[in-house]
Amino acid sequence: MASGGMARSRLAEERKTWRRSHPHGFVAKPETLPDGSVNLMVWKCVVPGKEGTDWEGGYFPLTLNFPEDYPCNPPVCKFLAGFFHVNVYPTGTVCLSILSNAWKASITVSQILVGIQELLDNPNPASPAQDACYRLYKKNKHAYKDRVRQQAKQYPSLV
Repeated sequence: MASGGMARSRLAEERKTWRRSHPHGFVAKPETLPDGSVNLMVWKCVVPGKEGTDWEGGYFPLTLNFPEDYPCNPPVCKFLAGFFHVNVYPTGTVCLSILSNAWKASITVSQILVGIQELLDNPNPASPAQDACYRLYKKNKHAYKDRVRQQAKQYPSLV
């Protein structure tokens, strides 16, 4: 089977699994094209801020762009440009080990999204993606947490 076919087959299975059972508050669905067809290679997702954290109350839009050789290689995961987080590049691309050097073909969409949710409140300062954000996190945690809470308010639930 061609690699793109393997990717689409795996993503079709992921979609079925997600519909049966997924983490509460999360959204993940393939992009719907203007003609009504579904693009399994691009998923529109929402990652909720974890309860009891500074991220609580926020529902953060995220796009998963799957490569043609998925699951051999991970998707590129992107928040909106300008997303404020130590491990998110200014373009919105998430910097997370399970999306790079720790990637395994067995990692599921659900595991990716939960991993990103966990990263929100537990940034990895050893791998900063935004300099100003990193400096604020290291020098003034209180101001960093205030900024995170402000951002969470910018992304309220749509329901």
